[in-house]
Amino acid sequence: MTSTMDYQQVLEHIAEEIARTPGRGRSADYIPALAARDPRAFGMAVAELDGTVHGVGEWREPFSTQSITKVFTLALDLAHEGDELWEHVGREPSGNPFNSLVQLEYENGIPRNPFINAGALVVTDRLHTRTGDAAGELLRLLRAESGNPDLDFDLAVAASEAAHGDRNAALGHFMASYGNIDNPVPLLLDQYFRQCSITASCADLALAATLLARHGIRADGTRLLTRSQAKQVNAVMLTCGTYDAAGDFAYRVGLPGKSGVGGGIIAVVPGRCALCVWSPGLDERGNSVAGVAALDLFTTLTGLSVF
Repeated sequence: MTSTMDYQQVLEHIAEEIARTPGRGRSADYIPALAARDPRAFGMAVAELDGTVHGVGEWREPFSTQSITKVFTLALDLAHEGDELWEHVGREPSGNPFNSLVQLEYENGIPRNPFINAGALVVTDRLHTRTGDAAGELLRLLRAESGNPDLDFDLAVAASEAAHGDRNAALGHFMASYGNIDNPVPLLLDQYFRQCSITASCADLALAATLLARHGIRADGTRLLTRSQAKQVNAVMLTCGTYDAAGDFAYRVGLPGKSGVGGGIIAVVPGRCALCVWSPGLDERGNSVAGVAALDLFTTLTGLSVF
């Protein structure tokens, strides 16, 4: 699996298989902009380490990135503060829904991992303390790594999430009561909802994720993360990146991955390539049905896996 033609052929084969799949799940319905998306839409891209991108279907169609951005916020904060972050957020799968309050009380306000909502709020809070603009830093990173200066926030989506943001506000206030949040919760929520609202395509996100496939080296050749930090991010993606279905995802796909309720999933093949697949129909755990199936097919057809 080294030639350009191979990736494209694999993607086209996957698209044909996915087109024959009957059930595709349901689009997220709590954000109007997401509910309006066709659950059967499908796009997939593979980005090689040199920036070559292969795609199929609606791979250049922008969609709402949602929780996928948590990977890049984590990378930025690790670059700023290093291991100190892990005193404030864990690295274990939660086994509970991504917006659960349950574990926080008996774990003293320390979220189980950076990819559930509580953990992502902590990471955003800490990045904001260090930069003064967590969402802006994230957007600049994604624009640079994707090579797309037009990436931007979707303020209508951010406003819609804020209007349904009571659970996230509760998480923020609860952690603040334990001293695990630095910034005022309303300010933190604004930063968090804006970062989740960024719109990007499969091509954009596959290119951005090559940062992790290159072991922390950016598109311009500079190093954002140490090799060890890039390994840490990939490891947490593998064990915690698909909500409470991470074990099943590791079993089926065998790659570090991170999903979002907009229907996107990024995945990383360290040292080889990065992928992004998008299909808005979700399963009951918030992961794209066709997206997981497509990544399962990709690793089956190519033999590319971390195992």
